Amino acid sequence: MSALKIGLHDAEMEHFKGKKQFPNYALMKLAAWHKAQGYLVEWWEPLNSYDKVYSSKVFDFTPENPYLPPDTVKGGTGYGLFTELVPEVEAMFPDYSIYPSCDYAIGYITRGCPNHCRWCVVPKKEGDIRPYRTWRQLVRPDTDKLVLMDNNILACDYGIAQLAGMVGSGYKIDLNQGMDARLVTPEIADILARLNWIRYLRFSCDQESQVEPILHTCQLLAERGVKPYRVFIYLLVTADLGSAARRVEALKKLRGISLYAQAERNGGMGIIPNKLQLEFAQRYVYGGCFRKETWEEYCERKGF
Repeated sequence: MSALKIGLHDAEMEHFKGKKQFPNYALMKLAAWHKAQGYLVEWWEPLNSYDKVYSSKVFDFTPENPYLPPDTVKGGTGYGLFTELVPEVEAMFPDYSIYPSCDYAIGYITRGCPNHCRWCVVPKKEGDIRPYRTWRQLVRPDTDKLVLMDNNILACDYGIAQLAGMVGSGYKIDLNQGMDARLVTPEIADILARLNWIRYLRFSCDQESQVEPILHTCQLLAERGVKPYRVFIYLLVTADLGSAARRVEALKKLRGISLYAQAERNGGMGIIPNKLQLEFAQRYVYGGCFRKETWEEYCERKGF
């Protein structure tokens, strides 16, 4: 009797056609579980036959593939907020072999978030913040790099303790979702400064009330030897472009700081970015124009 055949579909990997580099955590766990049961697992191909197909979609704006079988098991935030892996699959160590170019481990130390920001689905999907794994349960034996996807790791004493436990471990880390600078104390700054970062320390600046905490955090880090060029800021660009412009003007005082602006998009709430939001994010900030001129000067030069 031949083994059952499982097809996996990564909606973002398909849509972005090789530009998407980050692996899908759920699909890696599904691959690991099915392989442990003796099933054959491969990437879904439209002309092949499968006993079961799984499709995962992270973003609600990623198009669906119309050729997926009708009985495809669909999951991920892009398909809805209330799909989750069954416990036995959730407990699996990810199968990194399905993403051979991935040379780092990924995972969560905490899940959830205590905040209820208008633009964020995490509290609705995952609930309040809670412990999830230890960092030692996440690392791989074949690499010294770990990318954490925690949404608000500093909001949990457990998360802070896990970060402290990584100091001097020999592992390099990244926190790719951006930390909340409002939670950084001198003691936490000590931990962050002593960690071995892959490249950046990332913080979020989604509203103007976060500017001063970020400036203060950068001062604390600088006192501990962390230069501004090691700091990366995520900047949410809502329809209130005045707010985004004021945040940029305040943050660019930190010479060498890296800004990444993202126009607000939320299909579930009917929020689609307008042309000026996209211009601000993709050309004014990403293009580096913010370093030499204000948004008002940029608009005047462009004739907006």
